[in-house]
Amino acid sequence: MRIYIHVPFCARRCSYCDFAIAVRRHTPSAAYLQAIHTEWLLRKDLPRWREGGAIQSVYFGGGTPSRLATDALATILALLSSDHRLAPECEVTLEANPDDVTRDRASAWFHMGINRVSLGIQSFEPRVLEWMHRTHTPDQVAPAVETLRSTGFDNLSFDLIYGVPGSRARDWESDLDRALDLDPQHLSLYALTIESHTPLARWRARGEVVSAPQEDAAMQFLVANQRMVAAGFEHYEVSNAAKPGFRASHNSGYWKGDPFLGLGPSAHSSWQDRAVGDGAPYGGGKRHRAWNRREWEAYRLAVAQGRDPLEGVETLTAAETLLEDRYLGLRTDAGVPSRLIPAENWAAWEREGWAECTDERVRLTLEGWLRLDALVAQL
Repeated sequence: MRIYIHVPFCARRCSYCDFAIAVRRHTPSAAYLQAIHTEWLLRKDLPRWREGGAIQSVYFGGGTPSRLATDALATILALLSSDHRLAPECEVTLEANPDDVTRDRASAWFHMGINRVSLGIQSFEPRVLEWMHRTHTPDQVAPAVETLRSTGFDNLSFDLIYGVPGSRARDWESDLDRALDLDPQHLSLYALTIESHTPLARWRARGEVVSAPQEDAAMQFLVANQRMVAAGFEHYEVSNAAKPGFRASHNSGYWKGDPFLGLGPSAHSSWQDRAVGDGAPYGGGKRHRAWNRREWEAYRLAVAQGRDPLEGVETLTAAETLLEDRYLGLRTDAGVPSRLIPAENWAAWEREGWAECTDERVRLTLEGWLRLDALVAQL
């Protein structure tokens, strides 16, 4: 079993953000802890989680989990481990902003059992960070990294965003070099997308922003691959690269179809029934999804009134499960068993240089990853 905990609180909404967040000057850590505790009591003994074995990973995402009081984080981890065994190799990740990293906080995170920090850098260019509505400055990144390392962390991941409109005067290669110079163990690189109901979408509607050409974003993706591979990273998933031994266990679980329990506002869960002889993740058991109320106040109120904060549940059809397995598998360097892709499709992809089929598996090339959505749409 894997556990995702959504911490929605942020000091400011980023211009591109469409996540379920709650902008607060002061983080209501005590109220949040009470809500998570109550939801955990509702979920922990359900057979699908009780029979799920040891907890393989815990991920505090957001929002900005690093704004949560350290004693609240420690209590949540203690709750989980008191009711379900943590696997010896359990990966515990905290998303953090560079400006939230202090020696006291980093030391507390490390000693409570967090062993991986995902640092939201996004860019080293001040004007780009300001345009993104980020709360940190480039000068805060290196000290945050040094503080984390000096308090014991040896597994750091950096987030960067590419495909920023050219008018922002952003030097993508310089951003990559500065990130690599800080010697992270993992990099997550995301193409900027313009989601509805965000400041960025409103800027585009008013003509203040023009999306970066797709060919520019594609070139930045290819340049990133070259830089990362040259630095000893394995580009193991469309948006993720790691040094050997540091692939993200939690996210890899998503791509493999592992069951996961989501706690907190907007958090999603997924599990799959196991038929006799069922071999995860490509077996015959039905796959289910559930999700919580999206907004913090609606979630908090439901829990406070003794109601389940669950908003919806769905069972995927066999066709939907197959499509999900194809999409998630093709995102990774492991690919999918060739039996999941019609021969005429993967043969055509191979002729175009978009895929390779070896050892009875279909793996997309870099050019194939750039066309991932279109290729899966063919199926």
